[in-house]
Amino acid sequence: MAHSMDKARQAPGLGAAATRALTVAALDPVPIFREGLNVLVSRTPGLQWIGHAATHHASLQLCEQLRPNIVIVDSGFDPHCHLVRLLCEGDPALVIVVLVRETHRTAQFLSTAAAAGAHAMVPRAADPRRLAEAIRRAHAERRYTDPSLAALTARPKRQPAGSSGALTSAHRPQMPLSRREYQVLQLVAEGLENSAIAKTLFLSVETVRTHVKSILRKLSARDRTHAVTKAFRAGILIPRPEDGGAPARDAVPAPNTQV
Repeated sequence: MAHSMDKARQAPGLGAAATRALTVAALDPVPIFREGLNVLVSRTPGLQWIGHAATHHASLQLCEQLRPNIVIVDSGFDPHCHLVRLLCEGDPALVIVVLVRETHRTAQFLSTAAAAGAHAMVPRAADPRRLAEAIRRAHAERRYTDPSLAALTARPKRQPAGSSGALTSAHRPQMPLSRREYQVLQLVAEGLENSAIAKTLFLSVETVRTHVKSILRKLSARDRTHAVTKAFRAGILIPRPEDGGAPARDAVPAPNTQV
């Protein structure tokens, strides 16, 4: 399992001060960056680090089990904001702070992230003090954009009538799968069989089989391999950022007849 929850289980949380602290988790594939966020959060009064996740299905599990107040999401980890949308739908109280990589520093990405439900957007290269302030303000105000990104989120002065709604619709992430189907598809892409997926997600094998059938139907896929291939092409699944922008050779499972 990619996410880290041992600290959250062992951390003292029974005192009044710990109860008042805002719990924070990071969803980021880069270990050194996660460690930096851990240090920043742990040293910031009023914030408490509770763990991290390095895959999408682990991110959903972490948020389901630990219920953090705030999650910090790397834009490279979720470039189409599908994960952000699923997290918002699963927990409307959750505050999501997106760390924007330089390649995603565009009006289109920021619009997509906002439409998906992100509460704050901050450059990934922001200094620790700015990031800590953004986390606090995002939780207090439910909306925060770093000043360096503000110009990209400003609406043009002149827009044709009715264009704002069309823009929002165009940038709204399209995700045909449910939260659980998305987790199952992630694990199918990692090459897991139904029994292993069931153990990972604490589901019955029959339930996993039902989810797989639904995934094939929604993606109009012939089999599991075809479903994963179509999901990568459609941007529903993404290669890990450190993989250089292309799906790993083992990202698509070998053809099999299992459903």
